Amino acid sequence: MNLESLLQTEIQDFINQNLNADSSKLALKKNPFPEVNYSVIINQIIAKKKAKDKLPTWFLTENIIYPEKISIEQTSSETTAKYKASLVSGEKLIDCTGGFGIDDYYFSKQFKTVIHCELNTDLSQIVKHNFEVLKTTNIECYQGDSTQILEQLNQKFDCIYIDPSRRNDAKGKVFMLADCLPNVVDLQDFYYQFTDTILIKTAPILDLHAGLLELENVSEIHIVAVDNEVKELLWKIEKNFDTSPEIIAVNIEKEKQTITKIESSKSYFASYSLPKKYLYEPNASLMKSGGFEAVSELFAVGKLHQHSHLYTSDELISFPGRKFQIDAIVPFQKKDISQHIQGKKMNVSTRNFPIKPEEIKKKHKITDGGTIFAFFTTNMNNEKIILLCTKL
Repeated sequence: MNLESLLQTEIQDFINQNLNADSSKLALKKNPFPEVNYSVIINQIIAKKKAKDKLPTWFLTENIIYPEKISIEQTSSETTAKYKASLVSGEKLIDCTGGFGIDDYYFSKQFKTVIHCELNTDLSQIVKHNFEVLKTTNIECYQGDSTQILEQLNQKFDCIYIDPSRRNDAKGKVFMLADCLPNVVDLQDFYYQFTDTILIKTAPILDLHAGLLELENVSEIHIVAVDNEVKELLWKIEKNFDTSPEIIAVNIEKEKQTITKIESSKSYFASYSLPKKYLYEPNASLMKSGGFEAVSELFAVGKLHQHSHLYTSDELISFPGRKFQIDAIVPFQKKDISQHIQGKKMNVSTRNFPIKPEEIKKKHKITDGGTIFAFFTTNMNNEKIILLCTKL
């Protein structure tokens, strides 16, 4: 890729002036810079738009070059990259799947030297340029296959980081690490020749138990959510670790970060209760952890039912998730439904309930919104109930 042509002042000005323009309409207009492929310029506009919230440092820095938009979609956000970098530190880290380099930018603040490996020649060139623009001096960029680069360098690293991507022929199947490139399952012993610590990022779709069956020596699994949406799973692997991993459920918000730690080797016991004064719904990272008994024990809250995953207490507590005051407990019976929910405006959720929210809303002429939160669920006595709540 000819970066110099894209870095011309008039082209950079054109990109910045059209960030709010309709890119599809803009693409139909005459190219004002015939010496440069117009689709490449349009891609810069689209990719930079996508970077605004996800990658503010890049967005606000002049003369950053962007890759194909798919790379922007797949890259870590700065928010998750900062968290990831907090998990490891040392002299040297090698990133086997460098991509757009967001993770490495933050790793470079934790390590004296970071090696960025990238198969794609254009992307490697772009990232090298961007690191120079960002005045990051301790990242070295290598273009090529990371396994070959590891063998050529033949050095010990404090950490090897990998973000494997799913092979095209594996899409549509159950997500497994063995179907990704690099194949970290087959390469784990190879990596141990160069490090004692491996950090692997995977998509949230990967089942935790399935991942543990494929990987050895997992010491920690970090379930990372941003604003209650799980974005990635981080698998920390240590060469000589031979017990059960700790599961860390993280929810990162603008003003705070909530962390709940669950020991997978420990047996937790849930206490069950009929609804009390307050209701709690665990955040997305805790739900992904599957530690539903642990939530009850760790926070001393009663679970409504084995399969309901809603919790209750008489006293309001600090809790990693949404909190509600229960205003009414309504039996799921025709006469009670008519009185309390028919034709009302409310936010409907179901937990361990046989009817889907859309069906409930349609049948009972409920409109979305308002201040009432209605949880259709099952209590410890296997009775179908509706909890009418106010969000706290």
